[in-house]
Amino acid sequence: MADDRPLIVETGGRSGAAGWVIAFVLIVALILGIVFFTQMSGSKAAKDNAITKAAGQVGNAAQKAGTAAQDAANNVKK
Repeated sequence: MADDRPLIVETGGRSGAAGWVIAFVLIVALILGIVFFTQMSGSKAAKDNAITKAAGQVGNAAQKAGTAAQDAANNVKK
């Protein structure tokens, strides 16, 4: 009985720094993903607005050309 030693068993109650590092990396990746997709949708909206503006300018030019043609036709009849 002199050889009986107490048996100590430790449970994994400690959390390592690796868990915090992984959590930090995931949070940073999530933030970067949100920023990336926000920028992508912003540039798409800017492109759509530019196309709309250009189409409006083409429409205005066509209107002016039509008016000029009508004026020229009216002047020829006189």
